[in-house]
Amino acid sequence: MVKRHGERHRTDRVGWLRAAVLGANDGIVSTASLLVGVAAAGTSREGVMIAGIAGLVAGAMSMAAGEYVSVHSQADTERADIEREQQELRTDDAGERRELAAIYVGRGLEPALARQVADQMMAHDALGAHVRDELGITSMLAARPVQAAAASAAAFATGAALPLAVAWVAPPPALIVAVSATSLVFLGTLGGLAARAGGASVATGAVRVTFWGALAMLATAGIGRLFGTVVG
Repeated sequence: MVKRHGERHRTDRVGWLRAAVLGANDGIVSTASLLVGVAAAGTSREGVMIAGIAGLVAGAMSMAAGEYVSVHSQADTERADIEREQQELRTDDAGERRELAAIYVGRGLEPALARQVADQMMAHDALGAHVRDELGITSMLAARPVQAAAASAAAFATGAALPLAVAWVAPPPALIVAVSATSLVFLGTLGGLAARAGGASVATGAVRVTFWGALAMLATAGIGRLFGTVVG
């Protein structure tokens, strides 16, 4: 948490917190659901573990690729907007000053003061002023594709390792119950911690992820049991 002017702000956490929570949550839910579904079909422990490990690797790579492509697209858009601003500053300095002043007027400044502020901001860092105040792009919230991809993959793998570890040590007859119960605890804890870090309700965050995790595991258990019976 960063302190600015004596105040604590959480916006500096938005990028990594989103990627970490999404990755870990997906790792727990998808891997636990896969383990429960495969086990419900009557598969041996070895088969369950192979499926779980394959799910961990595939999921981590998928999360990394998806996050990289998504955030890279955002970065490309930001770069294109910045280049457009550079061109407009070169060709229409007066128009850009009026545009910046209008933004400050919209935020509550008197027109004369807004023009004065715009002139001073343009003199100090014209491009930076437009990027920040017109486009809403800051260094703190700028898109970082590689960082987001690595965080998502690592978080997914960490989340997926939890139900895998439980499946490894649990007795085969209790594997489904053990994986399901502990995964719900993991999800509730993750949701609560993420909510606390973001300044939201801990209870709401915990209940939200636990509900959807339980629903996913119930669905895969039912499908695994159905297909296990049919194939068997």
